[in-house]
Amino acid sequence: MTTVFADSFFFFALNNSRDSRHREAVDFVSSYTGRIWTTSQVLTELGDGLCHPDNRDSFLLTVKSLRENPNVTIEPSTDELLDAGMELFSRRMDKHWSLTDCISFVVMERESIREALTGDHHYEQAGFIALLK
Repeated sequence: MTTVFADSFFFFALNNSRDSRHREAVDFVSSYTGRIWTTSQVLTELGDGLCHPDNRDSFLLTVKSLRENPNVTIEPSTDELLDAGMELFSRRMDKHWSLTDCISFVVMERESIREALTGDHHYEQAGFIALLK
């Protein structure tokens, strides 16, 4: 079974009908039958971005749906994962990669996931395939 990594880019597109990638995100969800992997750090980014009271229900519903889906894995935050992400972050001073991106890259490498639900070019810089370009 194929596994893709879901970045906050994807979740923002999915939750915002005015987002330029909304239709692609919705189409993906409606047709994809494989596994989706994400991290608690990605969900923290999503919660931060949807913190306005008008958006909180959307965020909470998204997380509830992910947690209830047996084909979704949410990688929990651990000190070891943070340290691995920080190590990559410190090695790539030439990039504008966020710490959350670095943690995502660590998880993707560890789980042999090559494709990401994102339009963020940083994933391509790191050697992955951005599916929402």
